Amino acid sequence: MMIEIKGVHKRFGDIEVLKGVSAQVEEGEVVCLIGPSGSGKSTLLRCINGLETYEDGEITFRGKPIGAHAENINQLRQRIGMVFQRFNLFPHRTALENVMEGPVHVRGESRVSAKHDAERLLGRVGLGDKLHAYPRQLSGGQQQRVAIARALAMSPDAILFDEPTSALDPERVGEVLHVMRTLAKEGMTMIIVTHEMQFAREVADRVLFLHGGRIVESGLAEQVLGAPQTPQAQDFLRRVIQPNSV
Repeated sequence: MMIEIKGVHKRFGDIEVLKGVSAQVEEGEVVCLIGPSGSGKSTLLRCINGLETYEDGEITFRGKPIGAHAENINQLRQRIGMVFQRFNLFPHRTALENVMEGPVHVRGESRVSAKHDAERLLGRVGLGDKLHAYPRQLSGGQQQRVAIARALAMSPDAILFDEPTSALDPERVGEVLHVMRTLAKEGMTMIIVTHEMQFAREVADRVLFLHGGRIVESGLAEQVLGAPQTPQAQDFLRRVIQPNSV
């Protein structure tokens, strides 16, 4: 088992955002988290990566506990990449330098080796001609692809995606989803928070539907998205999927 979540509770003040969430993710599996805003999807991702603490329960990665104060948290974060909604690139560094940052300053790689890998990864996400462009010179879709290359530069075992297309113009969404589809085909373990239901249906091995801080429904993508069993999932999908597209 790569990632195991057992009875996790997370509160922000008096508000309980996660209410006993349990799930498992196998190596090479693609799991999509769907649900209405405020259901706890992004918070769950941040707990998995140790960016948020949680009050009760346990999250383990290959059997080792994950928590913001775990003594091995920095090592674990190197093995679990994260791609955010808003790219989080260094604005004063080129695409190449952004991708080199982690390997050089976190893993201690030589700049020569890191540069070679960064060039290869930027080419892999279709940005081989943008190595020396700064974030301000790139479209949102291009910046997000740099962010994906940056995550890959750490050679992670898994990557968490937090609504990676939500900040993009509609015409830029496809280029990011194309890269993610390729990663899925290559066997990258991924947990993806998304509102792109057709994408989830294409790439996900399983879909987890969160509502009110709980996993209300889970199963194969075709099952959850095509024939949801719970009223909450039925209502949500009715609102986000165009008629006749299910």
